[in-house]
Amino acid sequence: MGLCIYYSGKIKDAVSLPLLVEEVKDIAIVNKWKYHVYESSFPNDTLESEEHLEPIFGINFTPPNCESVTLTFLSNGVMVCPGSVKYFGNSKNETEKNYIYHLWTKTQFAGMVIHATIINIFKYLHNKYLTDFVLKDESGYWETGDESIMQDNFRKYDSLLDNFILSMEMFPVQKGENMISYFERLMEEVKKLKE
Repeated sequence: MGLCIYYSGKIKDAVSLPLLVEEVKDIAIVNKWKYHVYESSFPNDTLESEEHLEPIFGINFTPPNCESVTLTFLSNGVMVCPGSVKYFGNSKNETEKNYIYHLWTKTQFAGMVIHATIINIFKYLHNKYLTDFVLKDESGYWETGDESIMQDNFRKYDSLLDNFILSMEMFPVQKGENMISYFERLMEEVKKLKE
């Protein structure tokens, strides 16, 4: 639970990868964010027509109180989530296999400044390095550029989280109660409060 950014896409061309990695690395260094470089260039500066799950190409960075922002690609230039590749890359189940192409980062606890910075980084990278790029921003900032909408959505998510925590404190799990039974009881209490 928490405000997230969801994204997918491809790198425009193979020769752009070293430049993308270097620019993102510079951004991370300037902001004192942790980062990890995977392979920083495609073999022979070309994208393969076939998809190979190894190696992973690109970089990720981690602002404070934020999940990592991942800009990583397979041999054909398609963006992937390295963790999902590890767990679902060889799955025979198509739904599970598709998880590898869906990237996200939760920014809820990083705050609005970090969130807006990440969105602006994506806008820059999208225009310069990415194609077929789709981003869904639960704060609405990517879509609107309106900071007041972003602030309102951050407040809503903070309020939802605060209310959820408060309800768990007011109605704690009872001894021997499993989570399904607990949430059913919790929802009954919420219904009573609404009446």
